[in-house]
Amino acid sequence: MSDLHPSTRGFAGAEVYERGRPDYPAAAIARIVERLDLRPGRTVLDLAAGTGKLTRLLVPSKANVIAVEPVREMRAELERRVPGVVVLAGTAERMPLTDRYVDAVTVGQAFHWFRQDEALREIHRVLRPGGGLALIWNARDERDPVQAALSEVIDPLEGGTPRRRNRDWRSLLPESGLFERCERALFEHVQPVDEQGLVDRVVSMSFIASSPKPVRDDVEAKVRAIAREAAQPIRLPYMTELYVGYRSS
Repeated sequence: MSDLHPSTRGFAGAEVYERGRPDYPAAAIARIVERLDLRPGRTVLDLAAGTGKLTRLLVPSKANVIAVEPVREMRAELERRVPGVVVLAGTAERMPLTDRYVDAVTVGQAFHWFRQDEALREIHRVLRPGGGLALIWNARDERDPVQAALSEVIDPLEGGTPRRRNRDWRSLLPESGLFERCERALFEHVQPVDEQGLVDRVVSMSFIASSPKPVRDDVEAKVRAIAREAAQPIRLPYMTELYVGYRSS
């Protein structure tokens, strides 16, 4: 999609993204299923679904799951990983769905990429009255020494790339006027990785994956050094943030 941020070209490396990124904690998924009332007969849209890290965790709810993702390589990986789910090309600001088509929308690790006002209006459009929206992020817990060391490698390279940490998301839904009964919840999460897994976790980041090869090679060397110095096995801690709101009339 031509209107995507230039750094999203890094997501063409879908296999690395799939290997490197964590899933989501079971308690957070259970909260989403309960709050959005996901069950047989209901339809949920996983927006900006990537390789299906969140999509696949919604399937056991027995709701009808639809995935929308703008990056072709991501869609192909999603279809391989989560067979049986309808996968559509589209963006948060322009979805290939009619008005009031879905009962719920989820967004995993992606809302910071959206043009926020346009995306919220579009999500509001495709939701049925009273339908729920869940936004979820795995935030790296930089109190951990390995995560802190990774940040020293990562942060100087971000440039103007959108990142979750660039705003406080607690005000997004209630201040939009489009969603009500909004809530926030936090969950602890851990991602076990080996040396290659740690490398994949870092080089799958959009602005690193889209960097010139010498930059990527330098990042990989630094991350391998961090992995070799870390206590084994490596367990990367996260704080998972979940925001839920319901479509206003």
